[in-house]
Amino acid sequence: MRRTPLRAAVLVAALALSAACGDATPPDQSTAPDAAAFKPVKQKPGSTLTVWADSTRQPAVEAYRKAHPDVKIDLVTYSGQDSDLRTKIQLFDRSGSGWPDVVFSTSLTTASWTSTGAHPYAAPLNKGLLPEATLSGFSKGALDPCTSKGTVHCLRNDVAPTLLWYDKKLMTKWGYQVPTTWEEYRELGEKVAEEHPGYLVGSVDVAPNTYLWPSRCPAEGLTGPKEIHVDLTDPKCTRMTRMLDTLLKSGSLTTESPWDASFAKTKADKVLMMPGPTWYGQYLFAGPLKVPAGRMAAAAPLKWSDDDRTYTGDYGGGVWLVSSHSRNLKGASGLVKWLTTDNSVQVVNPGFPAFTKAAEAWLVNPKNTSYFAGDVAPVFQQASAQIWPGWTDTTEFNVTELYKSTVLSKVTQGATITSLLPDLQQAIEDKASSLGYKVK
Repeated sequence: MRRTPLRAAVLVAALALSAACGDATPPDQSTAPDAAAFKPVKQKPGSTLTVWADSTRQPAVEAYRKAHPDVKIDLVTYSGQDSDLRTKIQLFDRSGSGWPDVVFSTSLTTASWTSTGAHPYAAPLNKGLLPEATLSGFSKGALDPCTSKGTVHCLRNDVAPTLLWYDKKLMTKWGYQVPTTWEEYRELGEKVAEEHPGYLVGSVDVAPNTYLWPSRCPAEGLTGPKEIHVDLTDPKCTRMTRMLDTLLKSGSLTTESPWDASFAKTKADKVLMMPGPTWYGQYLFAGPLKVPAGRMAAAAPLKWSDDDRTYTGDYGGGVWLVSSHSRNLKGASGLVKWLTTDNSVQVVNPGFPAFTKAAEAWLVNPKNTSYFAGDVAPVFQQASAQIWPGWTDTTEFNVTELYKSTVLSKVTQGATITSLLPDLQQAIEDKASSLGYKVK
């Protein structure tokens, strides 16, 4: 980890919380705390804020310091990975000190384990630290991964709803219509396999996020703090896996990851369509695949014809958390509020902002949208409100990683995804049970 000191004068402010703020001792750790009765440690308004963030978020923290010269910040640059943060927090829990006031995590999983336990790391943000006017400004469902029993434990930096990306130049050249349903997507995939062998309509390397979640497959549904619903025999799962098996057999779907160097070398110019998150545009197509500007366009998430509405998945998006141990809760909560909502920093956010007003400003910035073929704003905004809440992606395990180890490795050898759903079901149950989850 790299530490960057940021020096400035002390912030002159008083913390307006409950009378419990004067308590110099932490809450009793022998029982699980009630978020509504959260008792901060003795406060020291204006004290230095220790902030942990990855290198991508470092400029945002630097921007806050510049905009708020009275705030003292000690910035520590770390990986941003959930596993790294968990190891460090567990160490501080044992020693009883050292917790950073604010942390950024690249994983939604962090919201789960930091909000549980006898004295959880994450402070309850909607219990006097942040106003409802701020919290209600986030896009629909954006704070769901941060919320447990009505308590908000983190703020979402960005969202990553799954869209349908397509090469507009090729679609026009070949006279194809952009599909609006999964049935049309399957038909076009089979047509592409026949008329343009070698061209692709997607990859199943992260199928849980990009295909199963939009299909409302119950693979990771939290029904309680440590209780999940998993049923991969559900028709909403098998309707999607049967379609994927069909297109894999035809050759228009691949098991290769578009992030592999071999894919960039041999298939970068063979992508006709690819379901994927909002950030695929600049960070995959314009990045390692080097697709020329003006070719990739974004279409709305697909729906099944029988469904009453469109649903999609959410593949990515980081979170900011405030420490329940912080001696400067007002300063810490003010920092995360600014980092997630202020247009000046969110307009250059690498991801699509979770805060609605910031997202609107992001879409106006040509740097974020000039690469695309056409206006992506309506699709991005629409998709952000269509994420299916039945798949939380905040459990202490990763369904996609289990899919890769139990399904994808065998599919590359010729097995079908549908035939391996029982294996994935068992892998999820075993992993969840080992972490203390009750599986329904």
